[in-house]
Amino acid sequence: MGRLSVGILGLSELFVSAAVHLLFGFYIFSTAVASDLSHAVTDCFKPNTFNLVAKEEEESKGKVVVLKGSPPPIVLVHGIFGFGKGRLGGLSYFAGAEKKDERVLVPDLGSLTSMHDRARELFYYLKGGQVDYGEEHSMIYGHSQFGKNYGQGHYPDWDEHHPIHFVGHSAGVQVVRVLQQMLADKAFSGYENTSEDWVLSITSLSGALNGTTRTYYDGMQPEDGRSMKSISLLQICRLGVIFYDWFNISWLKNYYNFGFDHFEMGWRKTGITGLIDLLFGNAGPFASGDWILPDLTIQGSIKLNSSLHTFPNTFYFSYATKRTRKFMGLTLPSSVLGIHPMLFIRVLQMSQWHHPSNVPPPYKGYRDEDWEDNDGAINTISMTHPRLPIEHPSHFVEDDSECQPLQPGVWYYKIIEADHILFIVNRERAGVQFDLLYDGIFQRCRRHAFRTGPPIVPDESCQ
Repeated sequence: MGRLSVGILGLSELFVSAAVHLLFGFYIFSTAVASDLSHAVTDCFKPNTFNLVAKEEEESKGKVVVLKGSPPPIVLVHGIFGFGKGRLGGLSYFAGAEKKDERVLVPDLGSLTSMHDRARELFYYLKGGQVDYGEEHSMIYGHSQFGKNYGQGHYPDWDEHHPIHFVGHSAGVQVVRVLQQMLADKAFSGYENTSEDWVLSITSLSGALNGTTRTYYDGMQPEDGRSMKSISLLQICRLGVIFYDWFNISWLKNYYNFGFDHFEMGWRKTGITGLIDLLFGNAGPFASGDWILPDLTIQGSIKLNSSLHTFPNTFYFSYATKRTRKFMGLTLPSSVLGIHPMLFIRVLQMSQWHHPSNVPPPYKGYRDEDWEDNDGAINTISMTHPRLPIEHPSHFVEDDSECQPLQPGVWYYKIIEADHILFIVNRERAGVQFDLLYDGIFQRCRRHAFRTGPPIVPDESCQ
């Protein structure tokens, strides 16, 4: 009877979580469509002169923005289920923060692809050329070696003399760290002169630096951190992605893409038998493990971090978020109205997380209580700085003035009250906090993170 009750409770929770996530996804998608339709209707009723201007603006949106010279660009890298400029119409993942500076790029990377694949895409997005995922990696994980061709690239001048500031949200920061390590390892064919110094600074916003216990609630097995539970939110997600990519509706995928084109899962390529193989887990990214969730488990993050360094000439800063507080010895959500409805259940669950007693802990010295504080997606302990398998140099910051001048090779971190999506998509939710956060990030990039001399500030009004 007890097992039956637990099973019913688990299925109820799965149903509620799936419904909330689907509704939120539909809200985002419909908001983007409504915004595009609104702009289209407005343009139709404008005088001809204004229509001409609108047309020119629309045409310019389709062109590749190529940045050259100084000051260094700031590149905003989205997280899981995210999107860059050009997807979802005029909707902005970073809620318009990119408009705060003249030299900001917002790449569109695979929203569910692995850290490795996204890092490769980010390199070619900036430097130019056709994405090369690597021959060995592609053979191991069963996908095409080559992907999208970015042509000239968005910052072809990129090198150690023209480095870049990166800001990564959620899983986006690990993508940047993987990219920096690849640059240090000279892992890009045809580019023998790359180095870690191509990256001037990395800012982590709610970054998944050490994994998250949420992956286990969503369906990853705590035993190995790579396989999925047979009934879970991630299994529903897996089926949805497979059908989405198999039907391969071009206009829909142009609007939003999970990023698995290099797996060639479309019906023209695989047919019915291919769809069956995908659904039964015999082929595709979910079968090979070459997707983002295994990289976000604690075990997956430890494996990833074991080869990632904090470099002595790069500036690092991290904003760790949390929506929990202590009450009579218990860790609980810090508010009801202050947490997005999609995240409230997960904040509560993650604050009560207990690693299964019959499963070996993910690392020596693991304690459940260390992982209780969270923002609904990532545990606060994971967001401060790289800790696992070894702790990287760090400095807790209460006031920004205390860490000036910045020292490279050290992770400066702050802990702020916010849920995981407070500073993305919907600017109104964060209110004045939105401007305080991003103004601080952009000001640090422009005024305090430099190697050889005071940086050139492109537009004083943006600071």
